[in-house]
Amino acid sequence: MQQYEAALSLHRQGKVADAERHYRIALHASPRHPGALHGLGVACVQNRRIEEAATFFRLAVSAAPQDPAFRNDLGLTLAWLGRNDDAVIEFEAALSLKSDFDDALKNLGNAYLALSRHEEATRQFERALALHPDNAAALMGYGDALSILGRPTEAHAAFEKLLAIDANYSAAHFGVGSVMKQLGRFDDARRAFERAISLLPNCATYHRALADIERFTDDDPRLAALERLARDENSLQDDQKVELNFALAKAYDDLRRYDSAFERLQRGNTIKRQSIAYDEPLIMETFREIAAAFAPALMQAKRGAGYSSEVPVFIVGMPRSGTTLVEQILASHPNVFGAGELPYLQDLIMRGHAGPEYPSDMTSFPDDALYQFGSLYSARIESLAPQAKRIIDKLPANFRHIGLIHLALPNARFIHLRRDPVDTCFSCYSKLFLNGLNYTYDLGELGRYYRAYEALMAHWHAVLPQGVILDVQYETLIENFEEEARRVVKFCDLEWDEHCLAFHETKRAVRTLSEVQVRQPLFKNSIGRSQPYKKWLTPLYDALR
Repeated sequence: MQQYEAALSLHRQGKVADAERHYRIALHASPRHPGALHGLGVACVQNRRIEEAATFFRLAVSAAPQDPAFRNDLGLTLAWLGRNDDAVIEFEAALSLKSDFDDALKNLGNAYLALSRHEEATRQFERALALHPDNAAALMGYGDALSILGRPTEAHAAFEKLLAIDANYSAAHFGVGSVMKQLGRFDDARRAFERAISLLPNCATYHRALADIERFTDDDPRLAALERLARDENSLQDDQKVELNFALAKAYDDLRRYDSAFERLQRGNTIKRQSIAYDEPLIMETFREIAAAFAPALMQAKRGAGYSSEVPVFIVGMPRSGTTLVEQILASHPNVFGAGELPYLQDLIMRGHAGPEYPSDMTSFPDDALYQFGSLYSARIESLAPQAKRIIDKLPANFRHIGLIHLALPNARFIHLRRDPVDTCFSCYSKLFLNGLNYTYDLGELGRYYRAYEALMAHWHAVLPQGVILDVQYETLIENFEEEARRVVKFCDLEWDEHCLAFHETKRAVRTLSEVQVRQPLFKNSIGRSQPYKKWLTPLYDALR
């Protein structure tokens, strides 16, 4: 077909607009020509018209369903549009047609990463690397997945292998910095972040990572670099604008330039909020459904049906409430393993192990299924540290599932961290979360979420036996540290160990936004964190009231 051949030739020469015109002429003559549909999709991608590209790739797949490349390209556009569940379907379809399609394996790994299905992501990257061990993109994704899973040594090895292939791979230097930060090796982290910035000075992500481990001073060259980037902010993509504004907010806060700090904080949060989908009515209704499903009668009827392990300890609460500090205190005990923020519970729920309609169908949920849920969860966490007497799952959002956890693991313990509501919410607002905490980017939404969380925690206290949940007030922990630390250790039915007082000396990987603070001796700076910003927080105060 002459017009299609002409379009291909023009496309190879880099004449994208002319190629697109000839593809359209070809399609006018043959509307289901798969090559022309695919070529037009590629041209749309090159012109950043991603929605339109997805439409053409879907038509190409419809015209030639056995072509794995078409499936892979459709998956990529869906992933770029944030539709990672749909992208997974296309990548898996491509791999069903060509099992050794390493690009589709790498893309599937990245889609799983975006969905927080980190173990599945790891497996796909391993498959891609088995085909091509020097695949840079697969090594990068593999390192990221291992880092998230709390396997920093292996992650570091993946990044170093990538740097041996390409010493100027800036994202790999950033990966090394992130791993070093987890391990508390801040000098190494600083050098890695600075190297990444030197290779890609306009990447605001790298600047924000460095800002998080530095304290800015007057005439700081790092601040000058950020302000230079800010002068050209309109040239940045929205995600980079967000990173830049959070970095500048951190710098100005260090310098006590609170007006400038809040201006940047508000700008960063506003841009971020515009880019995400957060259905507040749905979230509020979900909280009400959970409370209704786990009514007192159900909790009484199914009590004791689950798996009897005493190993799991869940630390729950709002983000930025002190959960990492308490985990670090306990993880300093020789009989405790701090596993960090584990995805295991949510993974079991997503796979249907809590029933297809969780939480609404709990009354008909069989007792043996509760036992199986607890057994599956316990087997996964106990494999992390087989000798540990207690293993901590410190995912704060597990507060939503306390009812399910208690029924499935009746001997599990819950440590609930509380902190001043305004300090908690403002601390959330001041941080850029990378794991889907979409309620944190608007002060009103944040305050209303806090109220819903408080109501659900009150429900759990009402329906669970006394002594299953230990409340720890962050401010009391800071003021009466040893007394509170002893209370937490005793609650876990452990003998006291003096190492728990030297929590900042414990050598372990920590992957939360508090990974810097828990490497330092106890300090009181976080109490009253919101006070300098009080005049700007009216929407939060109103929501909390």
